[in-house]
Amino acid sequence: MRKLVPRLNTSVPTPKCVPFAIASAFLAAWGFCGGAAIAQADEHHAPPTPIHNLVRFADPTGEIATFNNNGPIDTQSAFFQSLGTNGRSCSSCHVDDQAFSISPPQIRERFEKTKGRDPLFAAVDGANCPNTRASGAAAHSLLLKHGLIRISLAMPQNSQFTLSVVHDPYGCALLPDPTTGQLMVSVYRRPLPTTNLRFLSSVMFDGRETLHVLTSEQTFAANLQSDLTHQAQSAISVHFQADTKPTAAQLADIVNFELGLSTAQLRDESAGSLDRHGALGGPLVLANQTYYPAMNDVLGADPDGVAFNPVAMTAFAEWANSGQSNAEPYTNAEPYGRAAARRAIAAGENLFNTAPLSITGVRGINDNAALGSPPSFKGTCTTCHDTPNVGDHSLPLPLDLGIGHASQSGFENDPIVAVAIGELDEPNLPVFLVNGCSTPFSAGQPVSFYTTDPGKALISGLCSDLNRVKGPILRGLAARAPYFHNGAAATLLQAVNFYNQRFAMNLTDDQKRQLVAFLNSL
Repeated sequence: MRKLVPRLNTSVPTPKCVPFAIASAFLAAWGFCGGAAIAQADEHHAPPTPIHNLVRFADPTGEIATFNNNGPIDTQSAFFQSLGTNGRSCSSCHVDDQAFSISPPQIRERFEKTKGRDPLFAAVDGANCPNTRASGAAAHSLLLKHGLIRISLAMPQNSQFTLSVVHDPYGCALLPDPTTGQLMVSVYRRPLPTTNLRFLSSVMFDGRETLHVLTSEQTFAANLQSDLTHQAQSAISVHFQADTKPTAAQLADIVNFELGLSTAQLRDESAGSLDRHGALGGPLVLANQTYYPAMNDVLGADPDGVAFNPVAMTAFAEWANSGQSNAEPYTNAEPYGRAAARRAIAAGENLFNTAPLSITGVRGINDNAALGSPPSFKGTCTTCHDTPNVGDHSLPLPLDLGIGHASQSGFENDPIVAVAIGELDEPNLPVFLVNGCSTPFSAGQPVSFYTTDPGKALISGLCSDLNRVKGPILRGLAARAPYFHNGAAATLLQAVNFYNQRFAMNLTDDQKRQLVAFLNSL
């Protein structure tokens, strides 16, 4: 089997980080331990033996953990250094206890502690607009509530479509660059995690940093290194407002650090450790996960000729009968309800693999010639999340699920999408009117529609790419709410409710609970 990282010893019990005040004495042996780390042994088990390079933190449903394949985390490395003029580092927006993204509760805490002076809130993109007239928290409302960073993108030259603004709550949705005169579009997106990157099929939500394609096993490692290097350089130039370029050594330090990280939920407060009793959760197992481009591809492009298998998630299959088998009897050694919680996670995983979806009106699927452009397509969650035990797509397949459609009254013509986005906590974003394209679902018919984010089309200029963004890797979800590219799902239950309405899943309340339990365990 193909491996992109060396095999690790996953049989050793996981460590607990010592309290921060005494952590310095253990850094060399255990790696970096953050102040939010947990300092207690698993229930009914002896104190764990330390594993080098593993760090764990409390999160809303248990504990998240990161394994660094390259050794103890060095907080003096370039990833943690301010390399620009506004005080930011990569770790300003990619925080270890938030699965290397950022979440609003911690963002608000930083704002309150620093009175908004933390480099995260730099006006260039940490404010709703760089020249905002608002003051205090109001100037950063999208970041504080939804964890959104402003992305300013140039309107593509020779674009097939035009944009106009019909709702501009902050005053900078569509403005000419004061230097070049080029029309700039403001969209607002969540910072993607800088961990588990060796599973990427494209870089950034719109793929704009995928300068070298990640579709061939022969070129994957070199191309990924090159793309991530360019992405780091772009971030330093734009988000850090650097006036000098980083050195090659600094860029290599950042990328090598990122590529060594594996992050996953390690412990669920109800089910216990997610890597025990036959389960294969946690970052150590993930660090050994087999992956290659087009693996288990839903369109049949797996280079080994392996047919798509919708049962792509298998980490918790052994828990399906937890507490009900001779191999693992339910005893007083397990806290009350633990076996039931494990069964719920396994049931959620099974639903993720098998619960039927009716996929309609999705750019990237229903207009996909490789599928015959079907008006309706029967699938499951793994149709779009086909990478085994990871959850992104193993080939680039940006999609328009409807999440970026405008939720305001009169802006959405598809009643199914309108009902689905009604389940979300949509942020108050600028709304653009798109003109000049034909609908991909009725050949040749002109169509105008509204969007809060044109997606990949702002890079390509193509009508066929409008509203399309990639689905991110699903590991470590519990630590990095809110969800979707625009932070519209405040909770995983909201995300499940959206999919339930959007794709006619007809889930019961209990099934929704099981799906959420599974997603929180990733």
